[in-house]
Amino acid sequence: MVREYLGKAGFDVIHAESGTRGLALHGREPVDAVVLDLMLPDGDGLEICRRIRARSDSPILMLTARGDPMDRVVGLEMGADDYLPKPFEPRELLARLRAILRRGRAGPRADVLRFGRLEIDRGAREVRLDGSPRVLTGYQFALLLALAEHSGRVMSRETLMDVVKGEQFDAFDRSIDVHISRIRAAIEDDPRKPRRVITVRGAGYVFAKAQD
Repeated sequence: MVREYLGKAGFDVIHAESGTRGLALHGREPVDAVVLDLMLPDGDGLEICRRIRARSDSPILMLTARGDPMDRVVGLEMGADDYLPKPFEPRELLARLRAILRRGRAGPRADVLRFGRLEIDRGAREVRLDGSPRVLTGYQFALLLALAEHSGRVMSRETLMDVVKGEQFDAFDRSIDVHISRIRAAIEDDPRKPRRVITVRGAGYVFAKAQD
């Protein structure tokens, strides 16, 4: 059904009936985006997400029927760009897919934001502290970049999700706090006393302009 609908919308769709087959096709065929169902006949879609992200920056849109929000948090932390709970309207799937493709086509600018010892390299999609690369998922990099590009400005969770994902999300996305904690673990000298990504109680987060 999804293949037929996207085909009518102008997409060339490659379908895989299993995670194993999907990984094989992804390694062989150039793709612009991956629509990944987490409920697969031969394994866990979260593991497939992790393996795709380990070798490619292809945008990943997860489809999930799971009710536990933590499954979605884990999926985002493994590098998925967006998620869509089932059942869903095909038009919403199309809108979300087009949104992540627009972000991908816009591409990162080939310059580096520098804040003292911290560097955020848009072109390489890499974060470095004292010259040493720091590991972040694609979603976490986009979140940190959004904060850094608006340094000194308080950004609410809703604004951050809108900037990073291009869509307004439901209350589940307090998961933004989980991502912030992972970012702090990567870039702060003491994550318990952050000096770069600061919490503004009741308002959101702000990226400090002045840093060591």
